[in-house]
Amino acid sequence: MKVMLFGATGMVGQGALRECLLSDEVSAVLTVGRTVTGRQNTKLREIAQKDLTNLSSVEEQLAGYDACFFCLGVSSAGMNEQDYTLVTYDLTMSVARTLLKLNTNMTFIYVSGTGTDSTEKGRSMWARVKGRTENELLHLGFKSAYMFRPGYIQPMDGIKTKTAVYALLYAVLGPLYPVLKAIAPGYVTTTRQLGRAMIQAALHGAPTTHLENRDINALG
Repeated sequence: MKVMLFGATGMVGQGALRECLLSDEVSAVLTVGRTVTGRQNTKLREIAQKDLTNLSSVEEQLAGYDACFFCLGVSSAGMNEQDYTLVTYDLTMSVARTLLKLNTNMTFIYVSGTGTDSTEKGRSMWARVKGRTENELLHLGFKSAYMFRPGYIQPMDGIKTKTAVYALLYAVLGPLYPVLKAIAPGYVTTTRQLGRAMIQAALHGAPTTHLENRDINALG
C-alpha cells in the first residue's frame, strides 16, 4: 500500500509516519505539508508546499496512492468560527477533492476528535465544524472514508506536540497514563495505536465509519 500523509510534523502525524515506515504492508509514504520532517528512509518522499489549499503545482506527484492519512489540525482556542472553518473545513475539503480526482480508488482517513458533532447544530463551535467536515468527506465519493475520533492521545517513542498548552497537559498527565488507561480505557489511546489503526483501516476496512477510542484501540 502507498500512503500519503498530511500533517506529518504534528504529534498525530509523527506517530502515523513512524508506523507506516515500520510496517511491511506500507511500501511507500509521501508526506505533504508546509515543512518537511527531515527524516531519512528509503520508503519516504516529502513535498513542502506553502499553500496547501492549492496543490496544482504538485498534482502530478499526488497520483497513484492507495490511502491518505489526513492528520492536519489546529486548536480552536482563540479562533472565531470563520477562521476555524477556513483552516479546518475549507482546507481539508480542498485537499480531499484534489486527491479524489487523482486517486479514485483511495481510502481517506480523517483525524477528528472525541465530541465531534455530526448534527452540526450543537453549541461547541469546533465540534460543529469538525462534524460538517466529517459529513462531507463521507459523501465525497472515496472508495472508503473513516473518521478517527481520538480523545486523550499519549505520545510514544519520543514524539512531542508542538502546541504549548498540550505540551503542558502531557507533562502533567503523561506519568498518569497507566492509571488513565486502567480507569478509562475507552477515552485514551497512544500515537502507536492510532497509527497502526489507520494502516489497518486502509488495508482491511473498519467496522464503522466513525472510530472512537475503543474502536481505534481494538483496530490498532
